[in-house]
Order: sequence, then C-alpha cells, then structure tokens
Amino acid sequence: MRISRDKLNKLAHVVADTLAETPECDFLEDRNTIRQEARKALEHLLMEEMRIDLAARQKIESQRRIIPEGSQEWDILYRKYYTEEVKKLGI
Repeated sequence: MRISRDKLNKLAHVVADTLAETPECDFLEDRNTIRQEARKALEHLLMEEMRIDLAARQKIESQRRIIPEGSQEWDILYRKYYTEEVKKLGI
C-alpha cells in the first residue's frame, strides 16, 4: 500500500509524540531524530509489505489457469502465498 509522504511524516510524529508521553520511555536523542528513525522504520516495513504482496500476486498469476482477482479461490491462494512469504522473512 502506498502512503503519501505527508501521511508517513504524520505517523512518525504520532509515534515520537506517543513515546515522549510514555513515562517509561526516556529519549537519548532529540525528538526529531526519534521521528526520523520512526519514519525510516515505517518506510522499511511498507516496502517489505509491498514486496510480499507482489510475490504473492506473481505466484497466483503463474498458475496454469487464470484465477480472477476477488474470487474466493484467489483470496485463499493470496493468503496462503502471503503467509509463505512472511514466514520466509521469519516474522
């Protein structure tokens, strides 16, 4: 899923603000550095999710017969292949 740069920045701000408000959390760096690292982590996770999604879709497309997207069979195969890709990453 593509998220705009503004939405990603907003999410990173929310993460940094939430951490700052948590009494058990002390920052060793300034808040902006924390926000930037949160943004990098979110970008990395989104890129991995896109890669997994693409791999699952390619496996479905490589079937001998055409399986229409949105059908029950497509949904079942997508979940199966998506789960396999996630397991490959050890998540």
